[in-house]
Amino acid sequence: MIDLAQLSDEAGRARIIISGVRPEIEHGRFAVKRTVGEKVAVEADIFTDGHDAVAAVVLYRYEQEAHWRLAPLHALGNDRWRGQFLVTKLGRYRYTLRAWIDRFASWREGVHKKLVAGQDVSVELLMGARLLGEASFRAAAEDAAVLEEWASLLRDAPETVLAQHGLEVLPAEVVQLMAKYPDQRFAVTYDKELLVTVDRERARFSAWYELFPRSCAPEPGRHGSFKDCEARLPYIAAMGFDVVYLPPIHPIGRTHRKGKNNTLAASPDDPGSPWAIGAAEGGHTAIHPQLGALEDFRHFIAQARTYGIEVAMDLAFQCSPDHPYVREHPEWFRHRPDGSIQYAENPPKQYQDVYPLDFETNEWRALWEELRRVTCFWIDQGVRIFRVDNPHTKPFHFWAWLIETIKQRYPEVIFLAEAFTRPKVMRYLAQLGFTQSYTYFTWRNTKDELTHYFTELTKTDMQEYFRPHVWPNTPDILSEYLQLGGRPAFIVRLVLAATLSANYGIYGPAFELCEHRARERGSEEYLNSEKYEIRHWNLHQPESLKDIIARINAIRRDNPALQQNQYLSFHPVENPQLLCYSKTDESRANVILVVVNLDPHHTHAGWVELALDELGLDARQTYQVHDLLGDARYLWQGARNYVELNPQVAPAHIFRIRRHLRTERDFDYYM
Repeated sequence: MIDLAQLSDEAGRARIIISGVRPEIEHGRFAVKRTVGEKVAVEADIFTDGHDAVAAVVLYRYEQEAHWRLAPLHALGNDRWRGQFLVTKLGRYRYTLRAWIDRFASWREGVHKKLVAGQDVSVELLMGARLLGEASFRAAAEDAAVLEEWASLLRDAPETVLAQHGLEVLPAEVVQLMAKYPDQRFAVTYDKELLVTVDRERARFSAWYELFPRSCAPEPGRHGSFKDCEARLPYIAAMGFDVVYLPPIHPIGRTHRKGKNNTLAASPDDPGSPWAIGAAEGGHTAIHPQLGALEDFRHFIAQARTYGIEVAMDLAFQCSPDHPYVREHPEWFRHRPDGSIQYAENPPKQYQDVYPLDFETNEWRALWEELRRVTCFWIDQGVRIFRVDNPHTKPFHFWAWLIETIKQRYPEVIFLAEAFTRPKVMRYLAQLGFTQSYTYFTWRNTKDELTHYFTELTKTDMQEYFRPHVWPNTPDILSEYLQLGGRPAFIVRLVLAATLSANYGIYGPAFELCEHRARERGSEEYLNSEKYEIRHWNLHQPESLKDIIARINAIRRDNPALQQNQYLSFHPVENPQLLCYSKTDESRANVILVVVNLDPHHTHAGWVELALDELGLDARQTYQVHDLLGDARYLWQGARNYVELNPQVAPAHIFRIRRHLRTERDFDYYM
């Protein structure tokens, strides 16, 4: 119930309604995400009673700035309005909306209608003179003089004004001045200030390569080091990756150490799982002694930069039974009735070599502060990207606090959430601040599954806050598709990952060498998993996909359409084994069309049906499709065109569409 006594004079006379604002995540609780140089498009339902005209703007500002900037909102029809603004700095922006009755526009519309109907407008012109006069008091000196002059003309020489300007009544420059100095006495401002988190470009577009440093030694039987990792950098750079991700690099516990293939009995030579963090040599701020010293790690980061590569490290907040925390802070762990510490479990899986931290401890504040100290320690060493292990098993409030406090000081830091869990939990982690998110891509194989899932990621509100990061394989996941599909299956999943998502990664060298052996039938675990033993990889195998990977990453770099997810569209093909989709940049100058044979065993053909208008194509003209993988060129015309893909030859096309043009010299070419 409205309390009249509590209602302000301005609120009582306000007539504007603002609702249906987008983007607005969870009623404004969370920020939308952008990268530097991107636009934030804002829409809202804005209307008033009666027939008066409405004007509206987006108010936006960098969070550290005091003054709002304005961007106009334009009517789309049916009381829906749209505007946009550009974000140019790392950090956070705020935005809201303001709308008001546009009395001058209402006046112009009314005068115009009466003039068309041949009615007398003498009183209306006096009303216009008053509006111009009032605006002159809001205007700067030179503009005020112009407005006063035209107010006088409307009062004193209305016939001359009408004779000169007819139905428009006033010249365009006067109309522009009135828009510059609107009457906002009863303007309504949206009741929320909404947030935008602005990250650097690598948050939007990146290609990751995961490797175990201990397996980088050039000869078998030796534990690799950071020096060996440095020697691997030219190989990684040649494939076109810009992020190299390292699993945990800390000392590994010996108590309950796992053996080969995750057996409970480890031999003295078994290195253990890197995720069993902590030993006598130290914990989360220490480095495994066989990898090198802290100085060696910093040197590796510096060397990677010379190749245009960033180093991402694993942030895994868990401990081995030998971690110093267990001795120094037993209160940070959950104790069972027999006095022992509860190890990690995900039944039927058991991780006897890992102790979870207890975030319900009475000493939770000290625990939070320590984990932030660990994060800042690695930032001080030069790390700016973290892949966060299992964030869904730690409290949401902890992550919101950690990410916000870190990014206040280091807005360039990127946090990737490795959370293969329930959909709402994954979305919530993205909303509360994670920069990028793992996805269900690994288990989406059919045409319907891929179409539905990536439509959800790119065409719903998820596109505003959930940046998908897709992986065809990980050290934990060898999908059945890769186990059974042979080399063509690896190429199919590579093409899909690298073109459906602007952020993707592979676990190598297992991926480029097409490692497909599972531990046992029905398992997604690798046989002889690198998680539990040191592997020696022959990087020069003739069947390696390294050249194909390099080509696809070059295509991604050369085509802005593949560097974002906003303009992804799927196109019909009657064959259920053929998936067709396109991506364009904002201007539609760069158009990429991908056709993939999802069956790695058999040739499939079909007719692709393109939405020509969406791609900026003229149905009356031919257009060239240039296969960037095989360098073949084809002339197509119209919406329906034939494709055939043999997976043993090439299971996919990545076409760049080149439109037909005719020059003044009357010869044809394509661009």
